Amino acid sequence: MPDLLSTLRRGLRLPPAGWVLAAMLAFYVLAGLFGRDPWKGEDAIHIGVAWHMLHTGDWLAPELAGRAFDAPPLYYWSAALSGHLFGWLLPTHEAMRLASGFWVMLALVGLYYAGRELYGQDSAAASPLLLAGCLGLILHAHDAQPMLIAVAAYSGTLGALAAIGRRPRLAGLFYGLAVAGCLLGAGIAPTLPLLAMLPLACWLTPERNKAVQTLLIGLTIAALLAAPWPLILLWQQPDRFHGWLAMSLAPLMTPLPLLGASRFLTMLPWFAFPALPLALWTLWSRRQQLATPAQLLPLAFLLLTLLMLALAYRPGEIPALLLLPPLALLATPGALMLRRGAANAFDWFAMMTFSLFAAIVWLGWSAMALGWPERLAQRVVILRPGFVGQFNLGDFLIGLAATLWWVWLIVTAPRSPYRSLTHWTLGFTTLWLLLTTLILPWFDYGRSYRPVAEAVAAALPEGHGCLAERGLSNGQRASLAYFSLIEPAAYDSQAGKACNWLLLVGETPAEQTPPAGNWKLEWEGSRPGERHEKFLLFRR
Repeated sequence: MPDLLSTLRRGLRLPPAGWVLAAMLAFYVLAGLFGRDPWKGEDAIHIGVAWHMLHTGDWLAPELAGRAFDAPPLYYWSAALSGHLFGWLLPTHEAMRLASGFWVMLALVGLYYAGRELYGQDSAAASPLLLAGCLGLILHAHDAQPMLIAVAAYSGTLGALAAIGRRPRLAGLFYGLAVAGCLLGAGIAPTLPLLAMLPLACWLTPERNKAVQTLLIGLTIAALLAAPWPLILLWQQPDRFHGWLAMSLAPLMTPLPLLGASRFLTMLPWFAFPALPLALWTLWSRRQQLATPAQLLPLAFLLLTLLMLALAYRPGEIPALLLLPPLALLATPGALMLRRGAANAFDWFAMMTFSLFAAIVWLGWSAMALGWPERLAQRVVILRPGFVGQFNLGDFLIGLAATLWWVWLIVTAPRSPYRSLTHWTLGFTTLWLLLTTLILPWFDYGRSYRPVAEAVAAALPEGHGCLAERGLSNGQRASLAYFSLIEPAAYDSQAGKACNWLLLVGETPAEQTPPAGNWKLEWEGSRPGERHEKFLLFRR
């Protein structure tokens, strides 16, 4: 802590280390976890699954709004646990979202140690800063997202495999934890690159006995930690076990798509910026040393991950997260050996870009909370009909502190190979924090299903009996259960056909038309600002 206070008095020292680096990474991890409802999509789904686990006390098999959800349990265990521990202090969904922060912090720490083992102490801080600075990670790192466990496992595996020659037993321990965590958190397919890396890691280690020792320790620990849950599930609920196993193996049963890898690669220029161009610079500048562990280990891991993604996943942002840890590690030397002109250009770009966007955010906040400028304030309401902005002193003070921090960082950061990278990652984090405090009410107003869930609950009379649904997505069902304690049955199920209440959702007249029968419309509505998707509640 004294190091941090000294830094504030005298200015930032680079490379960051100790409490200063920890504070930077904590700033990244915590920014954006709080102050918002579960947003539609992945965030609402995974919070809904964890909430059901906590609410019912059934920790064995994940369920979503009372229905089987065939997914590995580790993320939901961690989210339900954090909800239980911190639910007295925070809203339950925010307390559960702390689990994402925990897994992201493990990913950053794992990559720090990987960078230290491969490139030395002075380069270690660049690896987590590069991972945190990737454009594609920022939103998913602050959502409820099980794939973050795999990101942490990939970073931990890179750190463990890099340390085989120096500390084989400790490397085996962390490798085993990473493999078990990936299996229980993300499934079989994402775990395959962790296993496929073992032969290469052993080959790169001069002392084969240490490599074999690490291999045996790691696989033993992974088996001891990962095996109990599926075995207990098979014993207690065999149908659920077979459903989980089929879901896990299904991606591996499809033929290898020829364009799968290329589609993931086309995402990377923006998704993995700035790690991708810096990784390419590393490969070019160290092209005579590609066979050394420092370059070959992250490069091979990256190629194996890309092959797995092409085999098992459709191109998308969530699976592409797995490419970021090896890319960030591979980019570490390139980030610190940019030529002076390129480093200055990157630094200038980071400072100007994030300063400009911070000013735009403040202008948007002024229009939203103060009504000035008037034309922009009118546009705010047009995009979110019914939204009324309010001045919140706490949000204003957080935004002001973040802005002053950014100005202080620009003024005090000395010339260093770390300067441009530090400005990029912390400028990006500062902008994200401003968005998730000053503009958050506007975003939250249009991305939460809370108003719909509460309106449905208000429209249903006391003792209404069972409710069926048709057309609701997983996120909508999760929000309905979380906000209103309503878990509707599927209409096409036996239980659903016997219900006297029916909730429909759709965008076309056909989707909004109830099935044959004597149905009377009791309520209709939609999310604020939603022009197409409509909810309709019918009574038989």
